[in-house]
Amino acid sequence: MRKMLNVLYVTTPEAFLAKEGENLIVKVQEKVIFRAPIHYLEGIVTFGYMGASPALLGMCAEKGVSVTFLNEHGKFLASVAGPVKGNVLLRRKQYRMADSVKDSSKIASRFIMGKIANSKTVLRRFISDHGNKHGVENIENICREMARSIINLNKVTSLEEIRGIEGNIAKHYFSSFNQMILHQKEHFFMNERNRRPPLDNLNSLLSFLYTLLVNETRSALETVGLDPYVGFLHRDRPGRPGLALDLMEELRAYLADRLALSLINRKQITEMDFTRKESGAVIIKEKGRKTILEAWQKRKREEITHPFLNEKIPIGLLPYAQALLLSRYLRGDLDDYPPFIWK
Repeated sequence: MRKMLNVLYVTTPEAFLAKEGENLIVKVQEKVIFRAPIHYLEGIVTFGYMGASPALLGMCAEKGVSVTFLNEHGKFLASVAGPVKGNVLLRRKQYRMADSVKDSSKIASRFIMGKIANSKTVLRRFISDHGNKHGVENIENICREMARSIINLNKVTSLEEIRGIEGNIAKHYFSSFNQMILHQKEHFFMNERNRRPPLDNLNSLLSFLYTLLVNETRSALETVGLDPYVGFLHRDRPGRPGLALDLMEELRAYLADRLALSLINRKQITEMDFTRKESGAVIIKEKGRKTILEAWQKRKREEITHPFLNEKIPIGLLPYAQALLLSRYLRGDLDDYPPFIWK
């Protein structure tokens, strides 16, 4: 297991990234506002950037520090990384299994089992904490439907069946969000899950957190030698990190959804942190992004005992732990892929 280093998130649109010796520096209008040794960083993620010097990009590639460029909505634009050093035999096995409907369906079902199980735990935790104050019969029904879906996933033989189960459960799960939002209900609500672009504050917040998570899973997969662009559930599409999207499914509820609900219910983020564009898209202002990123980094430093490895690890290493287990399964070292399931 590797040490969890830091990811630098640059949210100031006017920022320019440059190299100074073995340091990264961030400039705004020629004034240095941040400096850090490059060996201290694992990755750099920028939102609405002015640019980065070729010298910095070269140093990052040499040192194994990924640089990811996102637009102000959090949409992926490009990524700069060094030479691929993954195990070619592992990737060849990944490609062969991705071409097999049977193998793809088995692995995809495990990702979605983890997603549904963790989503159910989010609902169960709400019932346990607030069931005495709020009517929760509808949430209980959703939990029962989730339990049946997990059983059904053991019987599926096609990706279409898996997508159907996942889509049905996701619809029910997000329908419960309004009930789990205890404060600021007039500003944070879920009529439906929407994206590209998000059309309300809650969807904007979730999309931002999911963007952070997919970057983490993509980095984790590359670290263990897997190709993040060849997935099992999310099929090949130019520019789409299919396997990163696959792996993040089981981590969405635990890492992103819980944090979104906490930020809203604790009033750490408010309607003042969002703005609506003429197109109808809702984006998060710089101050709001900083608040979310601070909470995200703090959350990653918390520790948890991994249910399969039975080791205590920082939550930020969960994507790497799951990527490692996936690579072991593909190599044949494990009989099955064990998704992360929070209890």
